[in-house]
Amino acid sequence: MDEKYDAIVLGTGLTECIISGLLSVDGLKVLHMDRNNYYGGESASLNLNQLWERFRPGQTPPKELGPSRDFNIDMVPKFIMANGNLVKVLVKTNVTKYLEFKAVDGSFVVNAGKVEKVPATAMEALKSPLMGFFEKRRAAKFFSYCQDYDPENSATHQGRNLKQISMAELYKAFGLDEQTQEFVGHSIALQSTEGYQSQPAEPSVLKIKLYNESLMRFFDQGIRSPYIYPLYGLGELPQAFARLSAVFGGTYMLSKPDVEVVYDAEGVVTGVKSNNEKGEPETAVTKLVVGDPSYFPDRVMKVGKVVRAVAILSHPIPGTDNVQSAQIIMPQKQIGRKNDMYVFCCSFSHSVCAKDKWIAFVSTTVETANPEAELAAGLALLGPTDEKFIEVRDVYAPISDGAEDKAYISRGYDATSHFETVVDDVMDLYQRITGKPLDLDKQDPRQAAGFDDSHELE
Repeated sequence: MDEKYDAIVLGTGLTECIISGLLSVDGLKVLHMDRNNYYGGESASLNLNQLWERFRPGQTPPKELGPSRDFNIDMVPKFIMANGNLVKVLVKTNVTKYLEFKAVDGSFVVNAGKVEKVPATAMEALKSPLMGFFEKRRAAKFFSYCQDYDPENSATHQGRNLKQISMAELYKAFGLDEQTQEFVGHSIALQSTEGYQSQPAEPSVLKIKLYNESLMRFFDQGIRSPYIYPLYGLGELPQAFARLSAVFGGTYMLSKPDVEVVYDAEGVVTGVKSNNEKGEPETAVTKLVVGDPSYFPDRVMKVGKVVRAVAILSHPIPGTDNVQSAQIIMPQKQIGRKNDMYVFCCSFSHSVCAKDKWIAFVSTTVETANPEAELAAGLALLGPTDEKFIEVRDVYAPISDGAEDKAYISRGYDATSHFETVVDDVMDLYQRITGKPLDLDKQDPRQAAGFDDSHELE
């Protein structure tokens, strides 16, 4: 391993694997290492035996749950926006050839204690109890405005400067009531707190536009949700990007528990040290290191905590029309919190568990000294559970941008059940490392081979 590399990547979480693949495609000589003997890091997918080892060491899973190998349980479950930036990254790198996707059946929101479907068609919108009759007309005008909006075309702005006016002001301009604002902001724009209302409107309008574009991506195939999800779970994603890196000359080393970043007297990265198979220390020299926060304990700060529950069910989540997969967003005001709560559900239809079983997750940002109790509202939606596990994780962020010490550190995974914030971090990391933005528009994802509109989802 005593070689020189352009970049060394530590950790095989999704963020790190995407960066490793992108840098390899750019022609950099990349060494990718992980202290674990499996891919995924904090975002790994576990079989049933591994799940029990993690939460109930020394015990074995009940046989009635099914074979361990039938389970691929994601520790950081997140759906993928069908027309979002992660899909564009997959297309740009041609990683789609390593993966199979299946649509998520439904997108829901909690309103007045009930699980309601987020409307996906004009007919659903007319029947939806989320808005009154006259409110639906106002909302239709608002959605039409968002869909037509183009930041580069002032003719679509209707005289409004969305870089200056707040989202609250835009809602007011269209006369939308508080309940509509809540379901639009949290279940469509996917904002996690009410803070977005006082911020410039453009980012939220573009998120609403993205939701609609994702909804329409496979609409002609009868899909009524903006989300997709890989068969066999998210653990396939890091491995797919690892294959990409290897194709372009990247080197992978797992089971390196003693890996350590080396700095010079000025605190600038010079390499990574670890022991070889004989237990002898060796150092790989590099110009920069990329990694998750766990590899840089003295160069990150804690920015919050996330609590997640994973439950194994023998039924779909009540109130979701018996769908095999779903996302339910619980807006903060509906449950008396400062942050939204997310319910994520997948089943044997996505090959993540045994037949006639469902995997459900409930997650939120920790606000009190009793994180488990904070999940009560979300867990109540699940109905009877076969098994339940709860985990609290600290979320870390880098102290600096890496420009001086050449240590480029990713952010921890938040509580959201979609990937847009993760890809934002990837794009930020890529620009910090290379000095150039990641261009995702060189290839139109709607026309790309293997993932265009003619592509049948499983």
